Amino acid sequence: MPWYYAVSTNTMPAKYLICKRIRLDESVNLNDSSEDELWHELERLTEEFLKVKYRILRKDIRLSDLTKARPSLMDLCVELTKRMLRHCNFCRWNCRVDRTKATKYGACKLDSISRVSSYFHHLGEEIIFRGVNGSGTIFFTSCNMRCAFCQNSDISTDRYNGIPVTPDSLALMVWQLRLEGCHNINWVGGEPTIHLHTIVEAISLLDLYSKDIRDASYTLINADKGRWRRDVNNALYEGEFNAPQLWNSNFFMSNEALKILRLLMDVWLPDLKFGQGRCALSIARTPWYWETVTRNIKMVYEWDEDMVIRHLIMPSHVECCTKPVLDWIAENMKDVPINIMDQYYPDNLCDPYSPKYDPYYKELARLPSKEEILEAYRYAKGLGLNFEILSFEDKNVSGLRV
Repeated sequence: MPWYYAVSTNTMPAKYLICKRIRLDESVNLNDSSEDELWHELERLTEEFLKVKYRILRKDIRLSDLTKARPSLMDLCVELTKRMLRHCNFCRWNCRVDRTKATKYGACKLDSISRVSSYFHHLGEEIIFRGVNGSGTIFFTSCNMRCAFCQNSDISTDRYNGIPVTPDSLALMVWQLRLEGCHNINWVGGEPTIHLHTIVEAISLLDLYSKDIRDASYTLINADKGRWRRDVNNALYEGEFNAPQLWNSNFFMSNEALKILRLLMDVWLPDLKFGQGRCALSIARTPWYWETVTRNIKMVYEWDEDMVIRHLIMPSHVECCTKPVLDWIAENMKDVPINIMDQYYPDNLCDPYSPKYDPYYKELARLPSKEEILEAYRYAKGLGLNFEILSFEDKNVSGLRV
């Protein structure tokens, strides 16, 4: 994952810094232009953005050779997410409710306020993301899916979990985590897509801290009790605040949301849970799952973006979910790293010891068996997929005949 690694080590600028250099056409007014006109401008400027990014990557030009623009492509992304919030189409549900008024609620049950449950150095992510200092993970509340087994159900099913955040306070969280050495900023939940407006605006504010970045003693609550020392060298590219953006998502987002995220995310971590059948509908109450998530993942792949795919092995679902998922990956993007995860445990509605337990999900009320896990690994190996390094990390598999 060359782009992500270069941004993480501050040898390349994060995408948002490039967006700040792309100027809008003079005929486009962020306040007065129609939403259709703004989308047309985004399409046009995306091509310009890609040309500039590749020139920087080839070292034909430096970021410092480019002047910050106002209004910029970054400003356009902020304005479009604000417009989308008024007829919310962040995700595939396309609820079209005006979340700024909070008189009606869509699938995520949110108004315009975003809440963060926790943020910290996550040392349990894949090694390529956590490194030695952790992934700077920011957990948002609520979700646009209803997975019966959700292992983050405390935040995904409780829209009031956590504390309300503004774009400014969210930007400060990013600033803190990166100064403390986090290798990336990991947007997750719940589900981050339904907080797109807050996240995009927070990203637009990150460079505003560049002028104060050398004061690494800036006072913020340190959730790790002083374990991490702030160092300006963790976060500078050509004198500007630099933080790679990681989108850790169920990938049930709309095409419009994906177009905006393409300009801001440096690496992607999609979750592909269910096969083509009715499992997404019966387990997660989510229609259009397969066509939406595979379309989005395939689009990111065709853009030649850095990406890791996650798949969770679920009990009784190796044949209907795991194998079809692995088949699709083998057919469409065999080279992409995959984490075939074996840490499923029954939670939420699948936990037989919980008052929320629903017997309808009894097949999911157990751990996956050793045979199911090994069958998933054998199948992936037979397809020639790139999964061993991530899936077998910290596991003793010397005795397993995979």
